[in-house]
Amino acid sequence: MCLAVPSRIIEINDHVAKVDVDGVVREASLMLLEDVKLGDYVIVHAGFAISKVDEEAALQTLEDMRTILAADALNINSPNRHP
Repeated sequence: MCLAVPSRIIEINDHVAKVDVDGVVREASLMLLEDVKLGDYVIVHAGFAISKVDEEAALQTLEDMRTILAADALNINSPNRHP
């Protein structure tokens, strides 16, 4: 299963972008998209930016993911956790 995480474009060199997700920077090919610019949010799969995402939706998705991960971390560390 793959998880699509919105990534913000922080640099573009030809058809390759550097994208950032919470401080983690990776490279992604822009060959499949047109009209992307610095600051845009994209979904990256297998090293390719495959779609643009509205900034509001991207930020909400990232916040929701942080909330879920925090809740999961609390559950894992809970002494009442049952396998």
